[in-house]
Amino acid sequence: MLHVNDLSYSIEGRVLFDQATAAISDGWKVGFVGANGSGKSTLLKIIKGEIYTGGEEVSLRKNRRLGSVEQEAPSSNVSLLDTVLEQDKERTSLLAESEVATDPNRIAEIQTRLADIDAHSAEARAGSILSGLGFSAQAQARACSEFSGGWRMRVALAGVLFSAPDLLLLDEPTNYLDLEGTIWLETYLRRYPYTTLIVSHDRALLNNAVTHILALENGKLTVSPGGFDLYEKKRAEARAQAASFRERQEVRRRHMQSFVDRFRAKASKAKQAQSRVKMLEKLEVIAEPISAKTVPFHFPNPKAMAPPIVRVVDGDLGYEDGNPILKKVNLRLDQDDRIAILGPNGEGKSTLVKALSGRLPPLSGNVYKHKKLSIAYFAQHQLDELKPKQSAYDHVRAMIPDATEAETRSATARLGFGPEKADTAVEKLSGGEKARLLLGLITFHGAHLLILDEPTNHLDMGAREALIEALNDFQGAVLLITHDSHLASAVADRLWLVNQGKVEPYQGDLNDYRELVLAASKTSGKSDTNKPGENIKEITRKNAAEARLSLQPLKKTAETLEKKVDQLNGTLARLDEALAEPGLFETNLPRATKLSKERSALVNAIENTETEWLTALEIYENAKTDAGA
Repeated sequence: MLHVNDLSYSIEGRVLFDQATAAISDGWKVGFVGANGSGKSTLLKIIKGEIYTGGEEVSLRKNRRLGSVEQEAPSSNVSLLDTVLEQDKERTSLLAESEVATDPNRIAEIQTRLADIDAHSAEARAGSILSGLGFSAQAQARACSEFSGGWRMRVALAGVLFSAPDLLLLDEPTNYLDLEGTIWLETYLRRYPYTTLIVSHDRALLNNAVTHILALENGKLTVSPGGFDLYEKKRAEARAQAASFRERQEVRRRHMQSFVDRFRAKASKAKQAQSRVKMLEKLEVIAEPISAKTVPFHFPNPKAMAPPIVRVVDGDLGYEDGNPILKKVNLRLDQDDRIAILGPNGEGKSTLVKALSGRLPPLSGNVYKHKKLSIAYFAQHQLDELKPKQSAYDHVRAMIPDATEAETRSATARLGFGPEKADTAVEKLSGGEKARLLLGLITFHGAHLLILDEPTNHLDMGAREALIEALNDFQGAVLLITHDSHLASAVADRLWLVNQGKVEPYQGDLNDYRELVLAASKTSGKSDTNKPGENIKEITRKNAAEARLSLQPLKKTAETLEKKVDQLNGTLARLDEALAEPGLFETNLPRATKLSKERSALVNAIENTETEWLTALEIYENAKTDAGA
């Protein structure tokens, strides 16, 4: 399908590809990984022909269609559904021709071809893709121009998925998606019948949707089967082996060099010494692997304060009186809480965190906050609040105007901007560097609560892991809205579900939620509203009912054994009463002996039945806990 042969390419003297070679076969789902700035997006541009390298180092098999998401989001007055349908150029052309064709033979050819390409199901297929990406049936009928840039980028993604190219190129496709859309996309890409090449730092996507990993490191390309976790494991093993081999080589080298140094001047050993010199010259030099150093994040720990730090009582939250997005919200936050907020886009996640942060007053009810509470709030739109002409050093200096230059530069370095980056204007920083700067600034003076709305959109894999580590070390509360399920599962120990105007604790884990989202997406595809996630609560209730139903046999078994234990204990009491009859052993020894044997057998039966009962009860209680019943 795709071949890269001895590709060398540099930008402004910086080598991105150094005789890089790789081959991708038909049907592979390939995750393309590498540090930010290593050249991943550049390779996609070379593949698309947007950058000419001067040779034919990159080749695509003939007659293979290539598709990618356009950088310019669609913004016309055409409906979302029609915008997506237009991406099938052949269908659009044939339908247009069928309107004016008069030759019966040509009409027959057109209709035959339309049948061949399954044109009759196009609207259903396009609608299903739009639904999976978060658009209801009503939204699909609206014009693209009515939506924000982020939502229009979803339409662009839907268009290229619908066109089903032989080689699908995607560059960070989850950046404009919520968790629900990301889960749907993972499933869609896993089942995609053609070849995909996906640039992504989303670990879950790279584990769930790909068959191979293409890695760009130190100007070289390597392809390995499996998902990202397997690639990372093999990479670590290879580095460990290389380090061990390099160490052995160095020991051998030092030993030979010592021999040469000691005996070069001795005539009797000169020949052997010269032989060692030749061996030294031939000894392979194993280069030490260059690993990208990820600068850690650091969030100052706050002073402890009495719980709760935030409490919402009967809160109606929204932007218009009489039309709340969230109704009768009742919740509390303590300083040790780590919560990920789930729910489809448009259901009110951002509304909730804005209200908790004090940026949005409640329409009714109350939001109580500790009087000394400090909140750090991060959202992608806040990147625009950074001053583009000023440097990271300038921004930090504004935070501590009375500090010396040395103190300011030290503080800037703690945010991850050392001497090489501290004086670079914000407008020249990468998206990840801007996100790092903003995170550092909002937490600069310490915060009791971090509210992070999609903090990883511009962070590479190393920076994401560094963020996880910093959040886990942070001794305040954390509220997360993120499409990165790896981040959510690594940081959060509780989940809130925002859905259908309510905010409620979610009793399952992220894997349970993944199944719910996929089930809701299938259900919504058959409904009138056609909006993924809107039936989550209904499905949750249904699953809970099914869980309770599945518990009934376990409950009945435990109850039956309990009754049996009670019956046996009743029989034991009657035996004990009979054995206590005065003079029984003197006047009727055979009966006394028989009763004693029965009692001994009954005690054993009671012990065995009690063991069965307690085991059945434990199984039932565990199952009930797992089901959240």
